[in-house]
Amino acid sequence: MADTETPPVVGAAQETLAPWAAMLTGMGQVAQAMATAPANGWPALPGLTDPATLERAEAFWRESAELWRGMLDPASAPALPPLPKDKRFASEAWAQPPFDMIRRAYQLVSEHLLAQVEALEVSEAERERLHFTARGIVEAISPSNFPFTNPDVIARTIETQGQNLVTGMQNLLADLGKGQMTHVAPGAFEVGRNLATAPGQVIHRTPLYELIQYSPTTDEVLATPLVIFPPWINRFYILDLTPEKSFIRWATDQGITVFMVSWRSADASMAEVVWDDYVLAQVDAIETIRGALGVPAVHAIGYCVAGTTLAATLALLASRGEADRVASATFFTAQVDFAGAGDLLHFTTDDQLATVKALSADGYLDGRYMAHTFNLLRGRDLIWNTVTNHYMLGKDYAEFDLLHWNSDTTNLPAKWHGSYLTDLYRDNLLVKPGALSVDGTPIDLTQVTTPAYIQAGREDHIAPAESVWAITHHFRGPLRFVLAGSGHIAGVVNPPSSGKYQYWTNDAPVSSLAEFVAGATETKGSWWPDWLAWLRARGELTVPATGARVPGQGALQAIEPAPGSYVRAR
Repeated sequence: MADTETPPVVGAAQETLAPWAAMLTGMGQVAQAMATAPANGWPALPGLTDPATLERAEAFWRESAELWRGMLDPASAPALPPLPKDKRFASEAWAQPPFDMIRRAYQLVSEHLLAQVEALEVSEAERERLHFTARGIVEAISPSNFPFTNPDVIARTIETQGQNLVTGMQNLLADLGKGQMTHVAPGAFEVGRNLATAPGQVIHRTPLYELIQYSPTTDEVLATPLVIFPPWINRFYILDLTPEKSFIRWATDQGITVFMVSWRSADASMAEVVWDDYVLAQVDAIETIRGALGVPAVHAIGYCVAGTTLAATLALLASRGEADRVASATFFTAQVDFAGAGDLLHFTTDDQLATVKALSADGYLDGRYMAHTFNLLRGRDLIWNTVTNHYMLGKDYAEFDLLHWNSDTTNLPAKWHGSYLTDLYRDNLLVKPGALSVDGTPIDLTQVTTPAYIQAGREDHIAPAESVWAITHHFRGPLRFVLAGSGHIAGVVNPPSSGKYQYWTNDAPVSSLAEFVAGATETKGSWWPDWLAWLRARGELTVPATGARVPGQGALQAIEPAPGSYVRAR
């Protein structure tokens, strides 16, 4: 057959689809006519017949017609714009008919749907909520998520004679049985075996937390110890993954006496636990360390929600005249002002709050619900990628420590979680002086003068950088703000040995994140050394790493080896 001849199958398809192309062209002409009609010729109904809406509709039909013409008559059709890079459609099969047409149609519809949402004349908060919902719908209807419109699944099914679908169904049934998506090969990781292995001892235990002291690795250590408060929404070992990624191991190697709080996963006995209890637990940990080592103050780190709580702890200590018990405070991707808190704000509507309450009838919220919420924030990667790779292609699961941690859920006290969503996210009370009290004491963030190091992630989808920056508008002490590359986790867990990402600093006085970025200096690699230099500047006095600096050899006896019992409880 000559190259110029049209294959019979293609010719038949052209004849069949030609009326559809003509219809699309005609509808585009109608939309164009409506958009250009005189104002008194068409009633302007917002979102339906107003000129801007009609112009977008005309553009959609025009681009749709061009897309169909490109398939029916490639020689005479206008050149289509290149598609954006998208790893869902990375294989060469997506560039071949009919799958090229399918993916182009999907991306055209997606772009116009999201553009229509952006153009709605509603409040900014409502627009963001609608955009979040529309994005979720767009991700869900991707042709890559369905076996008959995904060429990779079709090819895999033929290659394996359907075994991929059998394996995928087994994976799906297993996940339905445990009520949670699997992201990592079962058995690949275990706390105490190849995760959370930094040597230390639990030296203090309460009904809410365990306090771990880590063994020194240097002959001398900084006189002022460090206590780390991780979020109780997740397990503490995000900062003690594999030895190469462990912030704890790195910090002890820099000559720091490190303590870690390991929070207890909630059960029915914690039904009455509220935010005050977490603030007072932080105070208790600080006092326990001061007493055990005989030091006047500690350095403190608060990660995410524990950083929010650390801010309240500092305000409480300031109101008591005890601010000097914390020599410095470091905030990892933590928010105190929730006005711009990002996509999680969409889960604080009355309906959402009622759902959370109904799911917490036993006095605690099952951590799997929170895991699903966080998966929704990155649905393409954490939900639909699993559907494609593990439910349809039947691929083996990866061995990735970070994803294992992400799936290692913790339960949350119902009363605390309810007040967290309403008082902080919905009502933003923490930044209103005196609006919240802890242990009967009104707190005011503007009383905090403790030196603070504030780290934000440039691509953080949980605590947006702009929201983290807002801390600088409330604290009154000396501050250092650092913007790290990547997001909520990878932006924090970035050891110097990895050579990944970058961070930005700006010592000039600026009033906004935009000003900070405009004048910032970029440094390649990890921001951890910058933090260490800042910490040492708060006091370089060292002491021998003996006696109470060794877990179990001071006034507090060792209870059990790290990582303790609470981190293992399910």
